[in-house]
Amino acid sequence: MLVENVDFYINADGNFVFTREYHLKRGYCCKNKCLHCPWDYGKTVQSKNVKNK
Repeated sequence: MLVENVDFYINADGNFVFTREYHLKRGYCCKNKCLHCPWDYGKTVQSKNVKNK
């Protein structure tokens, strides 16, 4: 059973948004670039430009 404000919330547009807690309970990444994805799927990774001297 889903619990509002724990597993999901409803945003200003009226859409259900699943939380990090919900995704962790589900146990896998759906690869839909979810806003609160605990696996950071689809997030850009900032590379560190380190120059060797």
